[in-house]
Amino acid sequence: MTSKDYYFDSYAHFGIHEEMLKDEVRTTSYRDAIIKNKAIFKDKVVLDVGCGTGILSMFAAMAGAKHVIGVDMSNIIDKAKLIVEENGLSDRVTLLKGKMEEVELPFDKVDIIISEWMGYFLLYESMLDTVLVARDKYLNPGGMIFPDTATMVISTIEDGEYKEEKLNFWDDVYGFKMTCIKDAAMHEPLVDTVEPRFVNASHCVFNTIDIMTVKKEDLTFDLPFEIAINRDDYVHAFIAWFDIEFRACHKPIHFSTGPFAKYTHWKQTVFYTKDTLTVCKGDAIKGNIVCAPNADNPRDLDISIKYVMNGKMDSSEENLQYRMC
Repeated sequence: MTSKDYYFDSYAHFGIHEEMLKDEVRTTSYRDAIIKNKAIFKDKVVLDVGCGTGILSMFAAMAGAKHVIGVDMSNIIDKAKLIVEENGLSDRVTLLKGKMEEVELPFDKVDIIISEWMGYFLLYESMLDTVLVARDKYLNPGGMIFPDTATMVISTIEDGEYKEEKLNFWDDVYGFKMTCIKDAAMHEPLVDTVEPRFVNASHCVFNTIDIMTVKKEDLTFDLPFEIAINRDDYVHAFIAWFDIEFRACHKPIHFSTGPFAKYTHWKQTVFYTKDTLTVCKGDAIKGNIVCAPNADNPRDLDISIKYVMNGKMDSSEENLQYRMC
């Protein structure tokens, strides 16, 4: 089984879909973007990319779409067909199993594309590439994509206790040193929920993605950031999250996966630094964040954070390398 096969097979398991459906922020944002915009969806042909259980397809049908086509590679679509039938929507919702690049749609063009394509750190194991294929092949001129905008945000946190627990644990494991695992763990970002009180700097939006116009090559990037420390503290890690917008709605709908917002299953992504930085209010941290698909497995991400800080009490410069896998 290839890594790609494993990815699609993993989405056949009900537990993943249960977690996503129970993510109230995620699901109600999509529901509101669709159901509260019936004037936009009425009599439109809608394509749901990566339809999973078919929940978004059914929302679109309930909003008055002329017809909805859902496409998914995973075996979950076999259950989705039963769900659509159970809810009396088989006449308006067609579900197709296969790759977006290969399936044959019953319509030459569509008016609206809906998709929940986001992954951890927005782009890890995301389906955005597939959405772009669908956009370029099927979306009518003047068509819409839900959602249509994503922003990526970076800040810093004080996280000494957890860093000690997660990383320094390997220095002495029942009397044995396992520093090789510590080194490997340092290079793997941690996806977890961060309490707002640990965030100790301003938030910098370092990347804004317009789904209507972005190209696949734009998803490999080297972008600058600058954040300002907002209290005397220590920095143990960078933290990243993303925000999503449905700007095409009559009244735009937005949700955040950040630490100051309600919980989502995407949580936040933590990048531990090698050094612990002693920071003072007003200190600036400047740098670049580089992101590219891994050469061996494009669903993994190679990420580097290069930063410089010349603060009142401390100075530091690092080029940190990570792999999300």
